[in-house]
Amino acid sequence: MKDYYLLTTEHLEDCLWFREDSDFKVAMNYVAIQAACCPDVDVLAFILMSNHVHFVLNGSNNDIMEFITQFKHRYAIYYWNKYGVKEFLRRNDVDVRLIPCEEESLERAIAYVQMNCVAANICLHPSQYQWGTGDVFFSKHDYKGSRLGDMTARARIRMLHSECDILPLNWTVSESGFIKPKSFVAFQTVEALFRNPRRMNYFLNSSSKAKKRIETVDDNHPAFKDQTILKVLPDLCWSLFHKSSFKELQTDEQIEFARQIRFRFCSDANQIARVCEITYAEAAGLLDNA
Repeated sequence: MKDYYLLTTEHLEDCLWFREDSDFKVAMNYVAIQAACCPDVDVLAFILMSNHVHFVLNGSNNDIMEFITQFKHRYAIYYWNKYGVKEFLRRNDVDVRLIPCEEESLERAIAYVQMNCVAANICLHPSQYQWGTGDVFFSKHDYKGSRLGDMTARARIRMLHSECDILPLNWTVSESGFIKPKSFVAFQTVEALFRNPRRMNYFLNSSSKAKKRIETVDDNHPAFKDQTILKVLPDLCWSLFHKSSFKELQTDEQIEFARQIRFRFCSDANQIARVCEITYAEAAGLLDNA
């Protein structure tokens, strides 16, 4: 029996799923591969965040668990090969929740997923976030890109980081180098569910993630993406202490480093923990002593 499910991976506290844009691109293509490998699962919405991912899927419980398990497995192998981190996602649990078919629960689940990037202060609207289905629904954009079939087999393997050859050749590849979600997402089902853009916008603005954004908007602090901060940390560490990484710092230097990250990037303890690869308790302790 096919049902609707909201899947959320456990938020990694002391590291990131995606350290740079190329990692996001690989994961976007792995979602497309899983959509092709699991034809009995419909992808309604998804988003890739720095330290977790969300999916709204339609299918049997066994099929959707196969989908998320294989997706994590593919990405963990890629991460191991690139960064040398073994069993990266082995203990990263997945919360799987059955979505009731009443009280507009499916609309709220999709809106919740879409608004994650807004709640994180990354953008003002989901359509501005490319790592997921943010700009897929009711979109009038002129989608530029080539067909997957226009690429050589070798080029497809290089882009997909996979030798999987069952993807439809009419799927569209973005100029950035990943398969556009509109090629494999059940966007027509979602648009029929919401009926019109205004109704979808209502659910986006009334979701719990939107309320979180409103509650924190008075901070007036710009938010920097984890990847942006991660990229400059080695230079910052060297300029402050003439050391190459956070792990080389003494305790008093770590305290000052955490203070500098908070001051320069308006980061909280959660973000400092992720980019420095320490626990939240350790990051909070450093800030308390700053």
